Amino acid sequence: MIDVIKGLYEVALERKGTKQEGSYTCYLFEQGLDKILKKCGEECSEVIIAAKNGKNEDTANEICDLLYHLIVMMVESGISMDEVEEILEQRRQKIGNLKKFHVSDHES
Repeated sequence: MIDVIKGLYEVALERKGTKQEGSYTCYLFEQGLDKILKKCGEECSEVIIAAKNGKNEDTANEICDLLYHLIVMMVESGISMDEVEEILEQRRQKIGNLKKFHVSDHES
C-alpha cells in the first residue's frame, strides 16, 4: 500500500509543477489550500457516514478519496512522504507500549 500512496504522491507533486488541462489535481492546486482543506473535511465526513452505514465497499472508496485529498494537501503544504513515513514508523515501534487504564473505585 505504501508504494501506491507514494506513487499518488509523486503524481500530485508532478501535477503541482506541471499544469495539465482537465486534471482535477491541478484544479485543486489552482484553487489553493482552503479548497483542498474543504475537500479533506468533506471526504472525512463521507468516510464516517459510510462506516456508520456498514457498507465496506463504500467505506473503502471514501477512504481512498480522503487519502487522495490528504496527499494533495501534503504536496500543497510541502510535507514529504518521508516525513510522514518516519512518524508512522516511530508510532509503529511503540506498539505494545500500552497505557494503563484508570481504574476508579465505585464503592466509595
